[in-house]
Amino acid sequence: MKNKYLFPILALLLIVNMGIYFLINPSYEKSMQAKYYYEIGDYKEAYKLANEAFSKDVYNRMASTIMAQSKTSLLYVDYINQAKEYLIQINIIAAKDTISKADRARIKMMSEVVIDSYVKLAPSIITNKTLVEDAAKYHDDFEKLLEKVTK
Repeated sequence: MKNKYLFPILALLLIVNMGIYFLINPSYEKSMQAKYYYEIGDYKEAYKLANEAFSKDVYNRMASTIMAQSKTSLLYVDYINQAKEYLIQINIIAAKDTISKADRARIKMMSEVVIDSYVKLAPSIITNKTLVEDAAKYHDDFEKLLEKVTK
């Protein structure tokens, strides 16, 4: 009868000890904070905290994963911000009465930069779908713009 309850009790104690270690360990505590910031979309803070957690414990896979995902998400954010900036500049050029050859060349160059930068992005399953969709939308918009400018 004693053996029947011994294994579940030992398993429960092991799980409790693992949970306590996970909550008390400073590396995993930082990882949990990094996960929170990643989920709310603050990728810079998530990367910073995950990097701190990883530097405390290089075997912390959670920190490693969050650090990699935050870095990928930051690349997407930078890409989207660059595309928005270029669209603002292009709209200023397009508001003019006439568009010179130099302005057309500038629009073409900006479009090519955005299109080429998109190829360097590497989404994963965990990457925020909104970021991936927004980046794809900007890529498509700039491809259409480049097509119009090169006509």
